[in-house]
Amino acid sequence: MAKRILIIQGHPDPDKNHYGHALAEAYAKGAQEAGHEVEWVSVADLEFPILRTDKDFEEGEAPDSIKEVQEKIHTADHLVMFYPLWMGDMPALFKAFLEQTLRPGFAFSYEGANGWPKKLLKNKSARVVITMGMPGFIYRWFYCAHSLKNLKRNILAASGISPVKHTLVGMVEGMSDAKRGKWLNRLEEMGKKGL
Repeated sequence: MAKRILIIQGHPDPDKNHYGHALAEAYAKGAQEAGHEVEWVSVADLEFPILRTDKDFEEGEAPDSIKEVQEKIHTADHLVMFYPLWMGDMPALFKAFLEQTLRPGFAFSYEGANGWPKKLLKNKSARVVITMGMPGFIYRWFYCAHSLKNLKRNILAASGISPVKHTLVGMVEGMSDAKRGKWLNRLEEMGKKGL
């Protein structure tokens, strides 16, 4: 069954020559060839302020650029987020984007039962693709994949998005062309299946 897929490119550099962009393009190619509807958001191309107060997060109004993203998320069945691992975490601009976008009233409501927030983005799934300089298994084992766990559990699942799958692409700086090609093929296959 065809899905409405939203690709969110979280790399803060607008230069499209990063490997994460090639991976996203490969995913989109596979998805479109399989008949899925694909839309894009590039965080580097958006203009939005950084949230600085709890009051702004709780009560402030999202800027127009973020409202457009929220509408794309609202209509999507599946989100695919790409970002590079910087200093063991997601880049600050991508985190600021998530804070602006997945705010109260859109992603969750405080009117849930038994003091728990009500999840407003149910019936959506996601995949998170992280590129990094270290081997993926080191990030998973030694560093406990903490930024990924935070994104999956505290942000996406807390909004109702489930299941959330992930792909860790390690050693990107020293990766051979052959291995890069294998990863691109793998992402294209995921796109075809809408995973």
